[in-house]
Amino acid sequence: MTTFDQASASFTVHIPGAVLEPEPLEPEQIVSGAPEVTGKVLWESADGKQVRGIWQITPGVVTDTEANELFVVVSGRATVAVEGGATMEIGPGDACVLREGDRTTWTVHETLRKAYHISL
Repeated sequence: MTTFDQASASFTVHIPGAVLEPEPLEPEQIVSGAPEVTGKVLWESADGKQVRGIWQITPGVVTDTEANELFVVVSGRATVAVEGGATMEIGPGDACVLREGDRTTWTVHETLRKAYHISL
């Protein structure tokens, strides 16, 4: 069951069962495969500088430029390579921090779902 009220700071969400909406990738982000992204913003601060939500991507390889983000992987597996930095193998239960401006390549091995908090 998913229950939340964006006007309230308190809510609960069953992440594995949450219904997500399509968030199409830009064609230039796709390196290989046919990955599809879905997501749902669960909460956003009044000034728009803090966002919490759920995000999912199907297998494939994509590039991105990151925001300041903390996320926890709920399901799936991926390799995230940070240009000039670490290459991280991530899976269920892993927490990951990405810095604003990190240029990343995501190789998604199994459909990955995460819960995130982004600071803009």
